[in-house]
Amino acid sequence: MPTPITNSPTRYGWVAILLHWLIGIIFIGQFGLGFIMVRIESQRTAFELIQLHKSFGFLLLGLIILRIAWRLGNTAPALPASVGSLERRTAPLAHLALYAFQLALPLSGWALVSVSMLEIPTMPFNLFVMPNLPLGLSDAAEGFWAAAHWYLAYAGAALVALHALAALRHHFWLRDSVLTRMITPSSARDME
Repeated sequence: MPTPITNSPTRYGWVAILLHWLIGIIFIGQFGLGFIMVRIESQRTAFELIQLHKSFGFLLLGLIILRIAWRLGNTAPALPASVGSLERRTAPLAHLALYAFQLALPLSGWALVSVSMLEIPTMPFNLFVMPNLPLGLSDAAEGFWAAAHWYLAYAGAALVALHALAALRHHFWLRDSVLTRMITPSSARDME
C-alpha cells in the first residue's frame, strides 16, 4: 500500500516528517557547533567551523521556509480527542513560536555576517558567495546582531526542549498518538 507524501486527518505525511526531523537535527547540531566554534583555540579550526555553521544556517533557513510553505498547504492532523481545551489553544501558538524562532535565528546570523567589519564572504558549502543583507557595516550593529543571535539561539533551544518534552509527555504519560504520527507517515488508508 503506497504511503502518501501529504498529511492525512490523523497522521503527517513523508514530507512533513522528513522536514521536521531534518530541521530538528540540524538545529540541535547548529546549537552545538555554535557553542564549540566560539570556544576553540585554533583560529584556523574556528574559522572553518564558523564557515560550516554559516553553511548549515543557510540550509536551515531554506528548509524552514520550505517547511512553513508545506505546512500552509497541508492541514495538520487533528489532535487526539484526549487533548484538553487549554492545550488545543496553546499548541498552535507554541508551533508558531517555534517557526518564528527558526526563521529569526538564521536571519539574525545572516544580519550578523552582513554588518561585520571583517567583511568575510559567506560561501555556503563552498558552492557560491551568499550576498550580504543590505545593512551598514559597524561595530555597534555587529554587537547588536551577535547578542540577538545568541539570545535567539538559547531561547530557540529552550523552545525545542519544551517541544520535545511535550511530545514525550504525550507518548509516555498520556499514551496518545501525538509523537507516533510524526514518526510513522500517513497511509493510503488514512486518506479515505
